[in-house]
Amino acid sequence: MSCNNGSDDKNTSEKKGLGEIASNLLGGKELPQATTDSLAIKAYLKKQAAFKNQEELMYLFYGDRDYTLAWFRDNDLVPEAEKFLSVIDKASAEGLDPKKYKLVNFQELFKKYEQLDPMDSTRLKVQEEIDLGLTASYFNYASDFYRGRANPQLEDNSVKWDVKRNKIKLHKALQTILKERESTYPYYEFEALHAGYTRLRDKLQEYRALEEKGGWPKVDLGKVKVLEKGDTSAAVIALRQRLNPGKKYDPNNKALRVYDAKLEQQVKHFQKLHGLKEDGVVGGNTLATMNVPIEDRIRQIMINMERWRWIPKRMVPKSLDQKYIWVNIPEYKLYIYEDPDNDPEAERKYKKTYEMRVIVGKTMHSTPIFSDKLEYVVMAPYWNVPNSIVQNEIKPHMLKNPGWLASQNMEIVTKDKSATQVSPYSINWSEVTESNFKYRIRQKPGRTNSLGLVKFLFPNEYAVYLHDTPADALFSQTNRDFSHGCVRLEKPEELARYMLKDMPEWTDQRIHETMHGSEETWVTLPKSVQVYLVYFTSWVDEEGEIHFREDIYGHDKKLAQEYFG
Repeated sequence: MSCNNGSDDKNTSEKKGLGEIASNLLGGKELPQATTDSLAIKAYLKKQAAFKNQEELMYLFYGDRDYTLAWFRDNDLVPEAEKFLSVIDKASAEGLDPKKYKLVNFQELFKKYEQLDPMDSTRLKVQEEIDLGLTASYFNYASDFYRGRANPQLEDNSVKWDVKRNKIKLHKALQTILKERESTYPYYEFEALHAGYTRLRDKLQEYRALEEKGGWPKVDLGKVKVLEKGDTSAAVIALRQRLNPGKKYDPNNKALRVYDAKLEQQVKHFQKLHGLKEDGVVGGNTLATMNVPIEDRIRQIMINMERWRWIPKRMVPKSLDQKYIWVNIPEYKLYIYEDPDNDPEAERKYKKTYEMRVIVGKTMHSTPIFSDKLEYVVMAPYWNVPNSIVQNEIKPHMLKNPGWLASQNMEIVTKDKSATQVSPYSINWSEVTESNFKYRIRQKPGRTNSLGLVKFLFPNEYAVYLHDTPADALFSQTNRDFSHGCVRLEKPEELARYMLKDMPEWTDQRIHETMHGSEETWVTLPKSVQVYLVYFTSWVDEEGEIHFREDIYGHDKKLAQEYFG
């Protein structure tokens, strides 16, 4: 083994990085290699209390390998150790704090290991300590990197996120890193699992670099309320600088004070990337959005990187066709992603094949964040009115006029299978509450039905689903949070055709006629389709441009408190 025992220069030694010192341990002569055991692991974790949360993984990892060391081969430190320590050094690039993962003084341990005689048994104890330290440090880092710093599944967690959990097995990931097993996931590169994360990470570096150069200027309109094409003002120069940060403009150049057509296109592009009305007018929401400080945007990027860590490594179970529906609530958009080869072994290869605008829940009826599997397409549906709406919205009408339900194409029925009709005049409406109403109010199929002509069901505890709506005009709004929690679709018939395309008996004509019929029709899909209802206020599109959206439910604010402390 080649060790650097000849250097007495303390300053030179202290300047060495962990990776450099680790590299000095590579190669050399053979010696009996140390092993470990459960008692040694227990003693180590007692001494290093900061690793206590990794106890289960430590026993699982070393137990699987019969307690042989992981980071040494014939007493030589494996190259992956140097790479891992370098990854920790660069953790800030991942929006993580390197100091949180530098809990072991590997520099001191490596130096001690170098200086001990190869035949000294103490050297083997140091070797064991290095190995346990590297493993515990990896689990400490990888837990945050792959699963997230915040745990959205905790019952008392204010971060509401019920998407199926990322069940990554970190002890298996470490085996992959050490080249002891193969995997389709890039663990061996210490790399992230999703392109959505890595694209945000790249933008994080760009925004940090821009922040170091001073960020972007605040746009002050002075006494005027708005700027639009054709206006001349000194504020136009500040607007140019805001949209082109880092570029220098001559404040004495009068031509630059004119809001021209090219600048208007830049403003519209900015508005598009921030979910604003694309009118080219700078004022109101557009001005406020432009003046969000760059440090706030950096924090927003980091928060959304954290959300990507919560997304399961396998987006779609192997048993299903490799496609999924993705509804991003703050974006008011639905996407369909497919693997063109429909290969259940492939990962991270999904391509966007479809998109449409959606309407989501208003703040008091926020759309929940969760994942499930779409199982049914229901055409010409009844709308079964929730008891909360019966109490808060229908009851006041019925107290004034018990015939009001009929005017809304609604009826009252029993809750049994026969659904026997009940007269509204037989009910004492003054005593009706959400908890005691024993009947069901439903709206009959038809164009005026609140669910429109079709709904898509993925049975869940929230009673939320995708559906049509008669209120088509609302899709022209920029902010589309109008529903009671369900997701309303801009192009429901197109989605129905997509869902039923593998069922040849459901032709386009039959789908259209059934949707416009008067009889509710349920169709069970031959295979369920994975659905995600998620909450991302920042993402990078396939063209490499970053988008930001308003935190409509305040989830960013709550997550920031937990993430940044």
